[in-house]
Amino acid sequence: MPALPSIEAEPGTAAHTAAEHEPTLLGLGAEGWVYAGITIFFLIAIFWAKAHRTIIAKLDEQIAETRRELDEAKRVRGEAEALLKETQTRRAEVETDAAAMMANAQAEAEDLLAKAEKDGEAMVARRQKMAEDQIAAAEREALASVRNEAVRAATAASRKLIVDAHGEAADRALADKVIAAL
Repeated sequence: MPALPSIEAEPGTAAHTAAEHEPTLLGLGAEGWVYAGITIFFLIAIFWAKAHRTIIAKLDEQIAETRRELDEAKRVRGEAEALLKETQTRRAEVETDAAAMMANAQAEAEDLLAKAEKDGEAMVARRQKMAEDQIAAAEREALASVRNEAVRAATAASRKLIVDAHGEAADRALADKVIAAL
């Protein structure tokens, strides 16, 4: 490694001419850039400390907001669980009521069916009796009609026989006999 020139070089020496011809950027040599870097570092550290406080404050605000949201979520969850229990209780009650209603409806339906069968049998019996009564009335009417017709026929036949067998003279003799018997 070559020897480094000392910072204090005598004028006119090679070290002095090398220091005068050092590369620069924006008019600053290496030493100027070191000072500029240190200055920037301290400025950043100062602003960083303030920024750090701001970031911490914002984070604290977010933590507080998150805690509030968690507390709200716990409260809402508690309400939801209470509503769920209430809903489950109501559902159980409704199912019990529905089962009781179904049993009651079943019993009523069976009672109505039994009553309908009983009423139907009674109605069939009444209609059968009415039909039998109508048939009996029709038979009596037919029998009376046949008897009346038979009586008319017999009367007409007797009249004809009497008219044919008895003449006027026989009628007088019969009338006289009846009068004498009286």
